[in-house]
Amino acid sequence: MASDSSDSPEAPDGSDALPPDPQKAKTEKESPTRQVARKARPVKKPATYQDVLDAPPNMVAEVLGGALYTFPRPATPHGRAASSLGVRLGGPFDYDRGGPGGWWILDEPELHLGDDIVVPDLAGWRRERMPAIPDVAYFSQAPDWACEVLSPSTRALDEGAKKTTYAREGVTHIWHVDPLARWLAAYALRDGRYALIGKLTGDVPVSLPPFDAIEFSLGDLWLSPAKP
Repeated sequence: MASDSSDSPEAPDGSDALPPDPQKAKTEKESPTRQVARKARPVKKPATYQDVLDAPPNMVAEVLGGALYTFPRPATPHGRAASSLGVRLGGPFDYDRGGPGGWWILDEPELHLGDDIVVPDLAGWRRERMPAIPDVAYFSQAPDWACEVLSPSTRALDEGAKKTTYAREGVTHIWHVDPLARWLAAYALRDGRYALIGKLTGDVPVSLPPFDAIEFSLGDLWLSPAKP
């Protein structure tokens, strides 16, 4: 006995009916709102200052390109290099002791530069541009000089995105210090990009812009060899 196929849909070529499409049937039963919600993909929001505030207190938090970066507090070689450099520059340039003065030198200031939030190890402002240090939680005025002490966990960011941010904001000089390899590199902003103007290694005398009015020993920045 032949089956009655009058109620069954035919394929376009007149052959047996096409099998039902479960996904199509499911979509047809869903409301338009449900269909839109099902097709939507979550969008990750850019990191904000609140993310920095919410970071653990033992971490340094920065925002670059909308991404949040957190790093542990630096190890001893890093801290020694940063603090020693601050002492060498702070006296003659910040406190006018044995040098020309004319600067504010600060440790780890929080800088809000456009949408980026960065914390250099040291930064300096010429007093002709910033006559007084404002009593604020963070600085929105770019410094004239910034120094990053490189660590294995921060090197890529310091030499990449942060360097780009400093150039964009017109920071005229930056220094990079590597306390493990024991070198210091100085850069000057030229035509929107940083040009290397000097790289010193070991314990040689240092006299580099923008602080070339004085001289100090590079060896002062490194940990002394451990005593037996």
